[in-house]
Amino acid sequence: MLTVYRRHRTSCPHRGQGRKYRRCHCPIWVDGLLGGEEIRKALRDKSRDPGGRESVRDWQKAQDIVRAWEAENAIDQGTDSEPVTIKEATDSFVADAGARNLQDGTLRKYRLLFRQLQEFADAQGFRCLKELDTGALRRFRVSWHDRNLSALKKLERLRSFFRFACENGWVSANPAKKLQRPQVSQRPTMPFSQDDMVKILAACNEWGEKHQGETRARENSWRIRALVLLLRYSGLRIQDAVTLARDRIADGRLFLYTAKTGTPVYLPLPGFVVEALDRAPTSKRYFFWTGDSKPESVTKNWQNSLRELFRTACVAKGHAHRFRDTVAVDMLMAGVPIERVSVLLGHSSVRVTEKYYAPWVRARQAQLEEDVRRVWQKDPLWIAETKGTPEVHGKRELVN
Repeated sequence: MLTVYRRHRTSCPHRGQGRKYRRCHCPIWVDGLLGGEEIRKALRDKSRDPGGRESVRDWQKAQDIVRAWEAENAIDQGTDSEPVTIKEATDSFVADAGARNLQDGTLRKYRLLFRQLQEFADAQGFRCLKELDTGALRRFRVSWHDRNLSALKKLERLRSFFRFACENGWVSANPAKKLQRPQVSQRPTMPFSQDDMVKILAACNEWGEKHQGETRARENSWRIRALVLLLRYSGLRIQDAVTLARDRIADGRLFLYTAKTGTPVYLPLPGFVVEALDRAPTSKRYFFWTGDSKPESVTKNWQNSLRELFRTACVAKGHAHRFRDTVAVDMLMAGVPIERVSVLLGHSSVRVTEKYYAPWVRARQAQLEEDVRRVWQKDPLWIAETKGTPEVHGKRELVN
């Protein structure tokens, strides 16, 4: 006997109600025994899609197909589809991701992953998606040059793709789910010290003369100094900083709207930072960008410029994100609650802030020290050495 049910997609609001819920538009699957064989597959036919890759979503049509199978005691091969190819599956995923309005940066990472997956499949002689089992994906991961957090994020994207393939009935199970997560060593938060900031700002003029020539040395020195000050006192991500529009700053306040989370908040800027920005605009609309190139391109150019600046200043392991760390650590050490710091940094959740900056929370450190001192007060040796006790038979008696 065959049972028809909805296999709810991850985004389905009725997923928690289980397979018995029918009043959604998730793909319909069939499960059971037919002709002595176990059947568990997505229902599809070629009436709407000549390739037979579109899942059946109409409940009545699904029941009609299953009744026909049971009457013949066999699956009608005419309604079964050809195996979907890797190229077709990845193209379908990208199209769906675009329809969900995922960010360009995220789509670019998926396209890179799929290009590498297709190259691997071609080298191994794979054409259909079903040929990519867990063993094949393990070999595919060995070919990655990604390490640490990059490898973990890449694995998550691979799992997301195969989850999408499962929901569409192209594969019966997610082979990427069995891949073990890589070990990730968390990099410690490294804010710039006051000496580092002095060296960086002092190197701006030297950088302009060394890398930009005499003609534009002064102008470009002003621009990179303005960028350094903006990063140091705003906590913006590098792409948000270099694409900052001039109308985002008014009355000495920066209207934050980070591209990653969309969290709006006003942030006051010191007067000398605003003056530095006013002296070095790149165009009428932006401070550091003409607006003609892609945001990723101008971000990469400024990252290269900052890298050269850190070398000129002799600041080891310098990168743009350390300015953001400096802002966060300074606020936390000044006693600003971590919830407010999370809002200023534009984090989607305070848990993200805690993950990277919890060791710098001043209130927590003070509480930790107080807890340790409270434990001491119950230690007989600490009491004896600190407060002193009467001697018994020539020896100091420990107080219980």
